[in-house]
Amino acid sequence: MSLRKKTYEVVVVGGGHSGVEAALISNFLGASIAIVTMDKNAIARMSCNPAIGGLAKGQMVREIDVLGGVMAETADLSGLQFKTLNKSKGRAVWSPRAQVDKRLYEKNIYNKLSLSSVSIIQEEAVSVNIKHNRVKSVFLRSGEEIKCSTLIITAGTFLSGIIHIGERKILAGRMGEQRSEGITESLVSYGFFSGRLKTGTPPRLDRGSIDWKKTSVSMGDRNPTPFSYATKTFNPPNHPCHLIYSNSQTHDIIKSNLHLSPMFLGDIGGKGPRYCPSIEDKIDRFKERDSHLLHLEPEWKNSDQIYLNGFSTSLPEQAQQEALRSIPALRDTSILRPGYAIEYDFFPPSQVKSTLETKEVSGLFFAGQMNGTSGYEEAAAQGLVCGINAVKTIRGEDPLILSRDSSYIGVMIDDLITKDTLEPYRMFTSRAEYRLILRFSNTFERLLKQTKQHSLLPDKKLATLEKALELKTEARKELNKSITHTNILKGFKISQKTPAVKILKRPEVSIFDLPLKTSIKKTTLVDWLKKDLLYDLESDIKYEGYIKRHHKEIQRAIKNENQKIPQKTVFSTIPGLSKEAMEKLQHIKPENLGQASRISGVSPADISSLFIHLSK
Repeated sequence: MSLRKKTYEVVVVGGGHSGVEAALISNFLGASIAIVTMDKNAIARMSCNPAIGGLAKGQMVREIDVLGGVMAETADLSGLQFKTLNKSKGRAVWSPRAQVDKRLYEKNIYNKLSLSSVSIIQEEAVSVNIKHNRVKSVFLRSGEEIKCSTLIITAGTFLSGIIHIGERKILAGRMGEQRSEGITESLVSYGFFSGRLKTGTPPRLDRGSIDWKKTSVSMGDRNPTPFSYATKTFNPPNHPCHLIYSNSQTHDIIKSNLHLSPMFLGDIGGKGPRYCPSIEDKIDRFKERDSHLLHLEPEWKNSDQIYLNGFSTSLPEQAQQEALRSIPALRDTSILRPGYAIEYDFFPPSQVKSTLETKEVSGLFFAGQMNGTSGYEEAAAQGLVCGINAVKTIRGEDPLILSRDSSYIGVMIDDLITKDTLEPYRMFTSRAEYRLILRFSNTFERLLKQTKQHSLLPDKKLATLEKALELKTEARKELNKSITHTNILKGFKISQKTPAVKILKRPEVSIFDLPLKTSIKKTTLVDWLKKDLLYDLESDIKYEGYIKRHHKEIQRAIKNENQKIPQKTVFSTIPGLSKEAMEKLQHIKPENLGQASRISGVSPADISSLFIHLSK
């Protein structure tokens, strides 16, 4: 870390997962950079679940890795258990997840910052200085001004944060941590508009108070795949997690205390995450269910503090205790920290471009929960994109813009800027219409071109990815030429010599059944990557027809994406547009026809009218 200055090319407000990715990639690209954070000891803190990855999130973590981020490598170094989810389904939706030692994760991130030239300023940012629609500086609580060419705000849940535990309210950004005041008011004074969202976290339990004999053990994979392409040998620990279930008694106790829940009292104005509901929400919305699965997860190695995944709540602590003790394994449990809900300010992401730079102020970027997302991975991905594009803005270079067909990150950003964010946004595989080609295993292939174009990786890691792509291409050619004899494949009847690629299209045949000495098998690449490449090659071959159909759809969509819409377009003057379309288009200001077509309330007829107008 470098000595503190008064002027930086990039300043990042917030030291969470978004902030550290923004800072480290900006530093790698050669910019002078500072993080402003209220507590340097809380950098990269995992404030909720002690895990990285999961459904669609695992794909995003590897995308972060290929685009120069650090989350993947850090998760590999800090993991307690690794598992691929959705293995019973098609490979397009296989998603890796790691149970992580949260203390070690923070330490590993801090070590990366310590080895960089990133300055860490332990202060509170309170206002932004904007002149002539360009960011100039940020003011600290001390009155000090830090000048900057670009400013990235990644404030998480800290903007006017309020914690709710029953009727009790605590002004905080996170339990035990001061909230941030001033940034929202400063941005609103420049014409930005804000809203309120809510998220929550479950209680933390004392390990010694749990009857582990009344739980089921859940282990990770025996031979897991790492997140990062930089990881060589990979023999991670496999610490157990445990499973328990709520029951009808648990539900009755929660129902009898709903009148004390701030959500049901109307004390919380912010909308909560639809796909990560509190236990109160689950019981209220799914009345037919008499049990819900809960996971007991260690927060760090040999941790006495256990995270109860699936039991997010804002009920009073006494009600939480009573409900938990109705579960056999938790009869004598002690709560180390109660669950709580937290409400915070965010800025609807219709105010940012696909670069995540704000539309009205040059050099100002928003990332993470500022944009209404939920989750470490979503935040880290946005921070990375902001950091890259902040440096590109300073240098006057073309920005990094990720498309829906290239990455889950591209899907997320496109969703954010074209759809109304009425609740915290969480990534799922179902959000990606091209998920068959957005597999975890082919991340390097779909993003390598942009990674090279923007110089996002060190030479050694880039060489590994280039070698992997070269070998996959060679192996595909080899499979097309290879002739399999009738006596080679046991259990398969083949009447004549047949190309291996044709045999591989059979659903019951695996690429590992083929006795081929392919380039991949002979290479010096690490074993896990060889296996990954073979799996991915097999996926390409087995799903070839569907993939070709996807690519045809993508080519049609590209025509719309390439039709740019001038930023100063006045949509109310365009003949043929419905009133709703005029209002939505004027509000969101899409950058191209493709984005316009994905806005809720804009019909195909509206797009046709807009196309005619743009063609004049």
